[in-house]
Amino acid sequence: MAAERPKMPIESGAPDGFQYMHPTMRRNFGLWKYHERPRPGVLKHVAHSGDEIYTIRVGTARILDVFTLREITHIANELGDGFIRFTIRSNLEYMVDSEAKVAPMIEAIEKAGLIVGGTGPTITAPSHTQGWIHCDIPGSDASGVVKSMMDELVTEFKREEMPNRVHITTSCCQINCGGQGDIAINIQHTKPPKIAHDLVANACERPTIVARCPVAAIRPAMVNGKPTLEVDEKKCICCGACYPPCPPMLINDAVHSTLAIWVGGNHSNARGKPTFQKLVAAGIPNNPPRWPEATALVKRILKVYKEDAKGWERMNDWIERIGWFGFFEKTGLPFTKYHIDDWRGARNSLNASTHIHF
Repeated sequence: MAAERPKMPIESGAPDGFQYMHPTMRRNFGLWKYHERPRPGVLKHVAHSGDEIYTIRVGTARILDVFTLREITHIANELGDGFIRFTIRSNLEYMVDSEAKVAPMIEAIEKAGLIVGGTGPTITAPSHTQGWIHCDIPGSDASGVVKSMMDELVTEFKREEMPNRVHITTSCCQINCGGQGDIAINIQHTKPPKIAHDLVANACERPTIVARCPVAAIRPAMVNGKPTLEVDEKKCICCGACYPPCPPMLINDAVHSTLAIWVGGNHSNARGKPTFQKLVAAGIPNNPPRWPEATALVKRILKVYKEDAKGWERMNDWIERIGWFGFFEKTGLPFTKYHIDDWRGARNSLNASTHIHF
């Protein structure tokens, strides 16, 4: 019998995911009875049919070289069933249909220098934006911040000892394509862009730059007889969106581009509406390659959260219970006027819930 032809990808969507699934998963899709965690980093799913499948979750560096990818696939083929997948947070997951295959696979994974964990109440693998490796706007290296922090938090990834799971995100600019997180480390530009007026006319399409500004702070201008741009500094929010299409509008600065820590962001709708993350620390030195100041603050927040939060509380649930006054008091972080959230725009129309409104 001829092999079934896989569904081909189309421009309007992704290829059929079933062709990459473990046969046990395809056979029991939607028919699972229960699941449990035999140990940190391992999930066991049992179907109504009696079939079992074990998932081994592995933390990765997200940006992987070809040699590591070959090692990963070699382990899957030699010790597993040949099926792997990546999660949304860039963890690697091996699927096997026998408990006897789990221990040898974990041994091989750890021998290869990778770590098993990230299930249950742990610090999950942080997500990060592209940073210097790909993005055209970064003021910092988001992947480097993740690496330096996880070198010191790796034991929390391997153990299930946090009150609940903790999602950490890092963003290399204020546009924050890294999304919401229990703890987020973002770059903040604190000065408007410096414009090299002699270069604007040759390097930038001025109407595009004017349209790109989210607060209408940029307008056409003439300087020394040359067409250029100017910035209304009273309107500018220092987001940096103008820099990628117009490099002469330089906003990255060794002194005035610093890191900020935000907490309490949550996409979940389990106990309440999704929440936006809020600023708790700013002006942190953007200090590669190890970012010790930012790492120390994140560890301080996690220590207090681990000691004070209840067993089911996510970061936002904990803060809502103790209040922001209690958060700043317990963590020892200074509270300033810049922490006051007085933005009222779209407060009544913004849909912050997963429920559909018309």
